[in-house]
Amino acid sequence: MTCARLTALIGLAAAAAAFRARADEVNAWPVYVLHEDPAGQVQSWSSLGPLLFSGPFPSPDAGHVSGLRPLYVELRDSDSTNTDILYPLFFYRRYSDSYSWSVFQLINHQGIYAGVTKAGGQTDRRLDIWPFYFSHVTDDPLNTYRALFPVYGTIRGQLGFESLSWTLFPLYVASQRKGTHTTYAPFPFVRVATGAEDGFALWPLFGATKGPGTARHFFCLWPLVWQNTLETPPDAPAGAAPGTQTGFLPFYTRERSPGSVSENYLWPFFGYTERTSPDRYSERRYFWPFLVQGRGSDSVVERWGPFYTHSNVKGTDSTWVGWPLWKRTEWVYGDIRQTRTQFFYFVYWSGEQESVSRPAAAHAYKRHLWPLVSAWDNGAGGRQVQVPSPMEVFFPNNPDMRETWSRFFTLYRFDRRPTGETRNSLLWDAVTWRRGAGEGLEEFHLGPLLGMRRTPSGPGWTILGFDFGAKLNKDRQPPLR
Repeated sequence: MTCARLTALIGLAAAAAAFRARADEVNAWPVYVLHEDPAGQVQSWSSLGPLLFSGPFPSPDAGHVSGLRPLYVELRDSDSTNTDILYPLFFYRRYSDSYSWSVFQLINHQGIYAGVTKAGGQTDRRLDIWPFYFSHVTDDPLNTYRALFPVYGTIRGQLGFESLSWTLFPLYVASQRKGTHTTYAPFPFVRVATGAEDGFALWPLFGATKGPGTARHFFCLWPLVWQNTLETPPDAPAGAAPGTQTGFLPFYTRERSPGSVSENYLWPFFGYTERTSPDRYSERRYFWPFLVQGRGSDSVVERWGPFYTHSNVKGTDSTWVGWPLWKRTEWVYGDIRQTRTQFFYFVYWSGEQESVSRPAAAHAYKRHLWPLVSAWDNGAGGRQVQVPSPMEVFFPNNPDMRETWSRFFTLYRFDRRPTGETRNSLLWDAVTWRRGAGEGLEEFHLGPLLGMRRTPSGPGWTILGFDFGAKLNKDRQPPLR
């Protein structure tokens, strides 16, 4: 068949589909595939395989997703709108009172809408162009800044600092954090600290500071020699001695705090830890990290690496066999017992959930055999299978990546609703077959060429979109997407 004849055939099928009797699915692939609700309203549609699409998005707020993959994808719900362009190259987020956008997480902008009060002001805009330009504009002059790295500037509330300033970096750097003002000239070699912590350092030769409180820090020939006295924590018993840290690498290190002592010889290969509070724990290390034995009031560690490791720390049970080949982790969160099994991290990945109080209840699971297949079961009758599946295991909680890229690889997809309705799709809906929740509905489509449908009122079939045989039953089941 010539290309011209095939194009004419597809066009004829698309035109005929517009005049056919109503059905849950109108398949004029690759021109379009429609899914209708019982009232005949379009629930979702797709065109040109996975490229053009629109339909419901499975979110708690009954969202909607549409776009032209991979150029443009938009996800909406009642509280927000996510717009992606060649995600993760560019994305835009709009919320009820604020917005943000990013270019590959290197150029980031955040702001609030005019008229929305935030922290006493109506202006709040932040722009970061990593690592060169940073700005924050508010109605508060003390919290407004513009900085150009490495030339000159000051930023506030970023990178864990209250403020961070530089002039011709690394010639001059100044920071403010937890009441301590630290100056480097040049960074990191000459350091002067004042305020809660006071001292001087000529890195890497030596350095010494004191404060806050009982804290003292000293190093020599960093990182070989150090001697630190830690600040006494506020919850320590009255009169408790402050913690200390001593090191003379690679021969010996020691850490001591109220109720705990840890020593290492020929660091980090040999050592032990003894702890009596807040919980009791004893550990011995031989050729660390390969041989470790530990016992405590709420923890057990047995490591014979890389062959076998078992640990149970505060209820989280983890087992490694032939690291990094096989790992199994089990823990309980609320009433849910969760089990995760991995072979070589991601080649096989399985996560299961079951009720602790109702062990006979159906389990939920998610499994990946990379890159061949992914399968989901929500434990309430909903199931899904996707073949192949090269991306789901790496982005399990990223709907933007799933909607933009995963659909390109979904040559086959199976969906089962909690009501019992099932739908199979091959080659992005070029071939579909569906079975209703009851006994009377079965439907098959080979694109626009052939369609077969069986209902309680009898069978029917279509060729090039034209109906033949029995008319379709109007009492229809809602379609799957």
